[in-house]
Amino acid sequence: MNNHTMNYSSVAQENGLIIHTTVTIGYDVPWRKVHQLLIDAALQTAMLEESPSPYVLQTSLDDYYVSYRINAFTKEPNRQALIYSHLHSKIQDHFNHAGVEIMSPHYKALRDGNMITIPPNHETQ
Repeated sequence: MNNHTMNYSSVAQENGLIIHTTVTIGYDVPWRKVHQLLIDAALQTAMLEESPSPYVLQTSLDDYYVSYRINAFTKEPNRQALIYSHLHSKIQDHFNHAGVEIMSPHYKALRDGNMITIPPNHETQ
């Protein structure tokens, strides 16, 4: 009975709740470009706040790719599933538009360097 309980939903209304997601991108893409694409995607995602600004952390340097985590704030903590869905869609749109492949999950197919995994007729909104 001496412990305090924190209601993160009520705190999020004032300060915002941080949400995050991770993508892995090959070493051939400059990290600054990846950071900007992720931040732009977050800024265009409904229910994510512009302030405090979204930011990116590089969370690992693996054998074939770098892991990047976009962090953004929302004041709609009860709508996280929808926010994540919108954020993931925006990330795909931004990366496809920029011609950057998202390397997760790992590809186990034989790749000769001629084809990429970006849909040929991708649409962005």
